Amino acid sequence: MITGEHLLCLSSIDWDSVWQGHQEIMSTFAKHGNDVLFIENTGVRMPTPRDWPRLQRRLVNWFKSFKGFRKVQDRLWVYSPIILPGPYSRVIRWINQWLLLTAIRRWIRATGSHDPIIWTFLPTGIAVDILTHLEHKLAVYYCIAEFEELVPHPHKVRRTEQAVIQHCDLIFAQGPALEAKCRQWNPQVHVFPFGVNLEAFEQAHAAPRLPDDLHTIPRPIIGYVGGVHRHVDFHLLQFIATQRKEWSLALIGPVQADISPVNGSSNIFFLGQKPFEELPHYIQAFEVAMIPYVESEYTKTVYPTKLNEYHALGKPVVSTFLPEVAAFNERYGPLVQIAKDYPQFVQHVEQALSRRDDHLVQRRIAAAYDNGWDRRIEEMSRLMADRIRQQAATGPVEWQERLVMLYHRARRRIARIGLALLAAYLLIFYTPVVWWAASPLQISQAPVPSDAIVVFAGGVGESGKPAQGYEERVAWAAELYHQGFAQHLIFSSGYMYTFREPDVMKVLAVSLGVPAERIILEDQATNTFDNVRFVNRILGQQGWTQVLVVSSPYHMRRVQLVWNAQAPDKRAIYVPIPISRFYSHQRGPDERWIRKRVTLQQANGILHEYLGILSYWKRGYLSKPLTHPHATAD
Repeated sequence: MITGEHLLCLSSIDWDSVWQGHQEIMSTFAKHGNDVLFIENTGVRMPTPRDWPRLQRRLVNWFKSFKGFRKVQDRLWVYSPIILPGPYSRVIRWINQWLLLTAIRRWIRATGSHDPIIWTFLPTGIAVDILTHLEHKLAVYYCIAEFEELVPHPHKVRRTEQAVIQHCDLIFAQGPALEAKCRQWNPQVHVFPFGVNLEAFEQAHAAPRLPDDLHTIPRPIIGYVGGVHRHVDFHLLQFIATQRKEWSLALIGPVQADISPVNGSSNIFFLGQKPFEELPHYIQAFEVAMIPYVESEYTKTVYPTKLNEYHALGKPVVSTFLPEVAAFNERYGPLVQIAKDYPQFVQHVEQALSRRDDHLVQRRIAAAYDNGWDRRIEEMSRLMADRIRQQAATGPVEWQERLVMLYHRARRRIARIGLALLAAYLLIFYTPVVWWAASPLQISQAPVPSDAIVVFAGGVGESGKPAQGYEERVAWAAELYHQGFAQHLIFSSGYMYTFREPDVMKVLAVSLGVPAERIILEDQATNTFDNVRFVNRILGQQGWTQVLVVSSPYHMRRVQLVWNAQAPDKRAIYVPIPISRFYSHQRGPDERWIRKRVTLQQANGILHEYLGILSYWKRGYLSKPLTHPHATAD
C-alpha cells in the first residue's frame, strides 16, 4: 500500500450517503497513513426538487463544520463545498473553480500537504479545472458509471469526461464496457469492479443479530440493500408482492424516487438508510437477496456492489438481467439466478427458498472473498506506486520550463477570475436579475377597513440602517387614515438619535392631519421580531384583531413570516409604501425595463432581507411564539 501521500478525492456521492466504494477506498488509504480530503459531490447535472434534502444536509454540514471542513476519522477530512449550480456553464465554472481551488489550497497549506494525488469519481468540468490548475503528483479517474445516461445533455458530460480521461495518469473502470470507452482516449485503463468489506461481514457472520425493525416482519424475507432510486423496478416489486402475498419484501436504503407504484402493498417494507456496520445484520436475516433493477442504457454498465455483500454471507441472489451480473456468472459459474421476465423472477426466488445447498453457500462466500476491497485497493495502490516511479524516472522538468508553465497558468487564472468578476458585476448591476431575485420578498394587498394602521420603522426593510424611509411610511399611513381604512395608528421603532424616532413620526403624522390622540407609540423594538412582538402586545391590550401593516416593499415577506409565527391570532393586511425612493428603478408605461441598473445600496438591502430571514429561521423566530424578552439588532 502507498503511505505518506496526500490524496484529494472528488467524489460523486456525499460522505453520509449509502456506504459505497468511494468511502471504502478513501478510508482505507487513510488507515494506511495517507492524508485524505474527501470532497463531496459537486454534481453532474442541475439540481431538481428531489435533490433538496441532500442540499439541506450539505448546508447543515457546512454550518456545523469549519468553513465546510470536518474530520471524520484519523487522517481523513470531508469538505462540503457550497458552489453555484450549473456544472457546464463557463461563467459558473470559473466562479466554482475559484471557490473550490481557494478552499483546497487552504487545506493543503493548513495540513502541510504537497504534490497531492488527485483521485476523481467525477467526469465534470470541475474535475477538469482541478486537474489542470492544481499541482499534483498523480491523477486517477475511477469510471464507475455511464454518466451520459444521467444527464439531460449527454454531449456536455461526454466532452468533459474525455478531457478528464486524457488528463489522468491512470484510469480504473468498473467493468469491460466502461474500460472500452475509456481506452479510446487513454491506454492506461484497468478494470476494478467494486468490492466488499469482508471484515464487517465476518463479524456479522460470527455474531448474528436480528435488527429490531425486522422482528415484526413475517418470513420469508426477500431483501434488497441500496439506494431506492429510479433504477429500481418498482413494477417488478409490485408484481412479486401481488403474486406471493406470504413473502415480505424488505428494502434497506434511502428512498430517492417516487414509490407510488407500490403504494398499498402491505408486504413491501421500506426501512430507510442504516449505518454501514448494521447492513450485514440485515442481509444475514434475508432468506433471498435480490437485485431488482430496470434494464436501461445506464444499468448496462452497472456492477451492483451489493452482489458481493450478499455473497459474503452466502445468500442466494436473484437479479434482473444486467450485463455485469451475467459476466460475473461467466467468471464464477451460475451463482446468481438471472430472470428474463417478472414470472421467472418469482420462480427463481421460489427455487432459492426451497433449496439449501451448503456447497453453493461456500462458493458464494469464496466469490466474495475474491472480490474483497483489501485485495482491490492493494492492486490499485501498486499500479499507482508504479506509475509514480515511472514518472519520477523520466527526470524533473527543467526549472525554466516549469517557471514559464507556472507564469502562463497564473496569467490564465487571473484572466478567468477577472472575466468572472466582470460577468458577475454586469449581471448584478446591469440586468434585472436582482429585482427578479427580490420579487419573492414582495407582498402587496389591497387595504381594507381595519382596527389600526401599524408602521414599522427604525431601519427595517432597507439597508438595516435606522432613519431610512420612515417619512414615506408615515405619509402613506396618513393617507390610509384619511381614506377611512382605520381610526388609529401605531408607530413602532426603538431608534434614538437626537429624538426618539416614534416621536418624530408622530409630529410628522400630526402635520399631515392625523389627530395626536389617534396615535400610539411603541418605542422599544430594535428589530422586526420585536416590532411584531411588541405591537401584538398593544393589539391585545386594545382588543384589536385586524391591522394594516406599512413598511418597505421588500420587507413584507419577513414581516409576514414573523407575524404568522408570533401573532397568529391577529390578521395582518400588508400594504407597503407604493413608491420607495430607496428601491426606485424606472419602468416604461408598458412595464418594460428602461433602466436596469441596480445600485450597490439596493443590492445590499435585498441581500440584507434574505440574510435576515435566514437568521430569524435559525433563531426560531419563524416557528412558534416566543415570550422571552430577548431582542437583537438587525
